Amino acid sequence: MDEQQTLLRSIPAADVLLRAPALEAAARAHGGAAVLGAVRAELDALRASILRGEARAIPPRPDLCTAALQRLCTGQTMRLRHVVNATGVALHTNLGRAPLADAACVAVQEAASNYTNLEYKLETGVRGSRTAVVEELLCALCGCEAAFVVNNNAAAVLLALTALSRGKGAAVSRGELVEIGDGFRLRDILEESGARVVEVGATNRTHADDYERAARENDLAVLFKAHTSNFRMVGFTQSVSVRELVRIGMRYGLVTVADLGGGALLNEAVYPFSGEPSVQRTLRDGADIVCFSGDKLLGGPQAGILLGRAELIERMRLHPLARALRMDKLSLAALEATLRLYCDPVRAGGEIPALRMLCTDLETLRARAVYLNKLIEQEGADCTTEIILVKRPVGGGCAPTALLDGFAVAVLPAALRVETLEARLRAAAPLPVVARISQGQLLLDTATIRDDECPAVAAAVKAGCAP
Repeated sequence: MDEQQTLLRSIPAADVLLRAPALEAAARAHGGAAVLGAVRAELDALRASILRGEARAIPPRPDLCTAALQRLCTGQTMRLRHVVNATGVALHTNLGRAPLADAACVAVQEAASNYTNLEYKLETGVRGSRTAVVEELLCALCGCEAAFVVNNNAAAVLLALTALSRGKGAAVSRGELVEIGDGFRLRDILEESGARVVEVGATNRTHADDYERAARENDLAVLFKAHTSNFRMVGFTQSVSVRELVRIGMRYGLVTVADLGGGALLNEAVYPFSGEPSVQRTLRDGADIVCFSGDKLLGGPQAGILLGRAELIERMRLHPLARALRMDKLSLAALEATLRLYCDPVRAGGEIPALRMLCTDLETLRARAVYLNKLIEQEGADCTTEIILVKRPVGGGCAPTALLDGFAVAVLPAALRVETLEARLRAAAPLPVVARISQGQLLLDTATIRDDECPAVAAAVKAGCAP
């Protein structure tokens, strides 16, 4: 204890370190408050290390200044930054889901750096609707009466149930009360709307009669259908289709709301997996309201998109909650640009990154793997590599049973554990690489690595494999 107290008393004061020329120069470049914060953080870390019994000596003052400068530089680096997605998961939720198309990025830049006619009608000089343009596009693309957009799909569900079922019942199958990312559960979101959740059926089997009984015995307003986009139930199962649900709703005067999650706008045959109903098909089946995400299969920005009957959409548009959940101008610009690409389905498939990654042919993926492997060899990385066939999920809670074919460069470091290499790649500068480990090898899946990212990946592998 006496030794610890002696060390603690020997820690130099912050103002002493701040007089070092290097830190004085940093203060002029970055501001005194930022430098002082970095120095205090470094001294606090040293103090904690002493109290844990780890530090046995006080580092020289020049070393403390250098550590504070490194801490300052780390603090000045943007926390939200470009990473290489080498996992093969195109809609990786933790990595931001769908990257935007070039056209959407240009639109965001234009809207961000200039004034816009966000809520202004240039034709008449009066106030306009911020969402009108994207709503017109959505109606044209999907063949619906009306559309509305909010900031994410959970918000879309919340707004729909609040406007249409608050104080009344909303019937939903027990087998569809899913849990989504970060522990959030659909039932909790439904209940936050003020609707009374009426569970129907059993976990594995729900019949039309279950909904009919709920309609007869409860004061319902909504029949809610949730597409089980992040899991599949197999075996002795039964569910009620949107078309059947609509018939029941019409018989009892109830609104049918279908939450699709993924938001597939192209013909279902275009996608390299099955089981994700298209938005247009769900509307044709008669759903009164359809909602889905903007940053999943649509390949756009985060958004919650609501389509359906005009009178119901208008009730949502006029609800006070709509103001709290509205989209900002940058997301609207990205969404408009993305939807305009869908006016030509071939162009959408080629220019929207998420669609392109999901639908890239095997030969292209193999050629990219060959190119990346060659770069790693040229770097002289201390490892062995091979090109292997892999299976990859779609991600984003879409097509959970689908595993798409692809190619990866499998890396086995010579002088360290593969887990160490994986951690070093995540810490790579200036461009972190997020990969996955399978069967004792680190896999660099080329489905989600761009050609222009390959040189940085190869350099990171070389640095990461160094002893």
